Amino acid sequence: MHTIKHLTSVELKLITREPFTLLFVFVFPIVVLLVLSGVFGTEATEEWQGTTPANYYAASYIGTVIAALALISVPSHLAAYRERGILRRLTASSVSAQAVLLSQLIVGFLLALGGSLALILAATLIYDVEMPVSIGGMILSFTVAALSFVTLGLLLGTVVPTARSAQAIGLGLFFPMWMLSGTGPPPDVMSDTMRSISDLLPMTRLVSALQAPWFGDGVAITELVILVGILIIAGAAAVYRLRAADQ
Repeated sequence: MHTIKHLTSVELKLITREPFTLLFVFVFPIVVLLVLSGVFGTEATEEWQGTTPANYYAASYIGTVIAALALISVPSHLAAYRERGILRRLTASSVSAQAVLLSQLIVGFLLALGGSLALILAATLIYDVEMPVSIGGMILSFTVAALSFVTLGLLLGTVVPTARSAQAIGLGLFFPMWMLSGTGPPPDVMSDTMRSISDLLPMTRLVSALQAPWFGDGVAITELVILVGILIIAGAAAVYRLRAADQ
């Protein structure tokens, strides 16, 4: 436990010094949220699930914070450690693969939480968005969603060989999903083909899981089960990959 606490403290200091991380977690989602909310106005319509565009995007852009961190920042950070031999040196110092990944998971979750709170604060101050109807459901959904996607990012970081390739792959995965997962145009205005593609994307499940308690639709059980499945499978695969890389 002491090892994990120490690793987490060090990792938190290191990753928050990376400009790329700060840009995509704290700046990009807030800027785009404010622009889209300003463009589409403040009138509630069915296209926005019966709420205002600002409120719709406040909920969905928490998913953007999580996905940007998990797909862009986390993989490149972990891949850089592998590329520079840092993980091998940690293993030589009797630090297990599980401890390394757990510390990275905790840091990722804390950053996702900080970025989401900053997003909600900005949206509330400027557009006076509504708070979640179900606070408990939102906490549960956020926790499962953040842990699931950060673990997926850790798996990506154990697979790609370099930090640069991890960043490129992460960006290539993030932007198409960002456009089609309910964080760009709402699903009701998408074509049938776009919605069919959207239904297959894990970020769509992430956004839907966050929107349900926010809008008072209860907890999205199906989405949470899928996200838990991603968490378990990606976590086991990441541990296996990290152990195999050190042998």
